[in-house]
Amino acid sequence: MIEIENLTKTYHTSDGAVEALKNVSLKIEDCDIFGIIGMSGAGKSTLVRCINMLERPDSGSVRIDGCDMCALSQKELRRARRSITMIFQGFNLLMQRNCLANVCFPLELEGMKRADARRRAYELLETVGLADKAGAYPSQLSGGQQQRVAIARALATSPKVLLCDEATSALDPTTTNSVLELIRDINRKFGITVIIITHQMSVVESVCRHVAILDGGEVAETGEVAEVFAHPKTAAARRLVFPENDGELVVVKSAGERFIRVVFNGANATGTPLIARMAVERGIEASIAYASTKSIGDKAYGSMLLGICGGDEKVRGAIEYLQKMPDIFAQEVSLNV
Repeated sequence: MIEIENLTKTYHTSDGAVEALKNVSLKIEDCDIFGIIGMSGAGKSTLVRCINMLERPDSGSVRIDGCDMCALSQKELRRARRSITMIFQGFNLLMQRNCLANVCFPLELEGMKRADARRRAYELLETVGLADKAGAYPSQLSGGQQQRVAIARALATSPKVLLCDEATSALDPTTTNSVLELIRDINRKFGITVIIITHQMSVVESVCRHVAILDGGEVAETGEVAEVFAHPKTAAARRLVFPENDGELVVVKSAGERFIRVVFNGANATGTPLIARMAVERGIEASIAYASTKSIGDKAYGSMLLGICGGDEKVRGAIEYLQKMPDIFAQEVSLNV
């Protein structure tokens, strides 16, 4: 288990002090895939760098399996970091080394025999689906392939924790999904605890089990992804989960029209479109004022804002109809609240 308690970190700049983290406390269970999300400047990257002590917090503690990382000497910290590896947005591969040699690098630092290191590195390239690229150099690979090599290298020391700092931000959506699927498989196969730092709610929705939302260096909200996504309690969470509340969406409202937010948390995305089916079966017509949804396999995730005319009976009927569907949550809302 990773236990973060009252973590604070302040940077001192020419413009004054900047509080990057303010009494952050989190618990992350073993083998979880935990997302940490927030807008730019929320403190996400500082937090993840404090977990492996690349940044020393000003106060508070980070305990991994009971070991207080803040109390370790530099020698002890180097040893502890073997079990806490990290991948980055920029891949950070050694351009003068081929893929096999890149994965071998941390094993060489540990003093592993060359033949054993090469054997282990090849196995890991097989794990990430790049055994055929063992002799290729990073410049010959796509961004997604380079990230897969970085993941293989991160696994070389058999870590307990994998930290992903905006690891998919430089990738296109299709490649992002394939890398996230690989991370999910690695979590399942090796039992590694994964912490994903991201500003993209879609990444959290598709792979994480739990999430913490950071806002201004503080934990605004934390919990299971499905619960936070369906019932965000704070303004910071609502800004991320429901972009229609950011004040920039312009909705033309008809006379007497009211709005229902529909949240999809893995609802079945196949068959007759839900809104059309509601019109046919219940005689309730709805206009789509806003939609941000996607399908992962045959499951739908995201949210939709529906405009309903016809008064209380139509609105209640629509909510009741939608709520009966598995993995769908619906409620009446006022815009920009």
